[in-house]
Amino acid sequence: MSARTEILERIHGALSDRPEVPTVPRAYMAESELDEAELIRLLIDRLVDYKAQVSVVDHQDVSTRINELLAGASSYVLPSGLDPDWLTTAEGKDDHRRRMDSIDAPLGISELDNIDTVITGSAVSVAETGTIILDGSPNQGRRAISLVPDHHICVVRAGDIVGILPEALRRLDGTRPITMISGPSATSDIELERVEGVHGPRRLDVIIAR
Repeated sequence: MSARTEILERIHGALSDRPEVPTVPRAYMAESELDEAELIRLLIDRLVDYKAQVSVVDHQDVSTRINELLAGASSYVLPSGLDPDWLTTAEGKDDHRRRMDSIDAPLGISELDNIDTVITGSAVSVAETGTIILDGSPNQGRRAISLVPDHHICVVRAGDIVGILPEALRRLDGTRPITMISGPSATSDIELERVEGVHGPRRLDVIIAR
């Protein structure tokens, strides 16, 4: 008998009496009562605490702010479905620094490793925890592009900010590749020295578009 067969038989035996599945209590808070201004304020507070840089701009000024944040970048990568209104830069639509990535035409890891910055949208953000969630939608792209470059510029629409996690989960498709971001990538070594960029970008710039 293989180990797999033995394990499955033990599970089957343990469930042979068909025990009733207990009811899980759902008495936790499911919604916040914060308005949009309060959600933005709380999200900024959490993100700044995580050492992210945050800008709040009107929708029509997103491209201007992105251009400012790209100053000094020798290259940057975009997912194929990013809002084209966000892509106007000082060098115009044919910016030589720009690389495109998609599922059909993905960039290799070595190429991504040589790109300074990635720009993405976001699916939903949780104000209480300062968490930005990506779900691999066309405006966010593959997980690799948001994890390999050292600098991540992430655009968060004000209407996509919720107060608490249960609200965010209701907006997500759990079968999609979910990435949760709470500030720049960082950890601490055994001497509690902060180390940035271990498993993601060292710098996170968040643009909140009202």
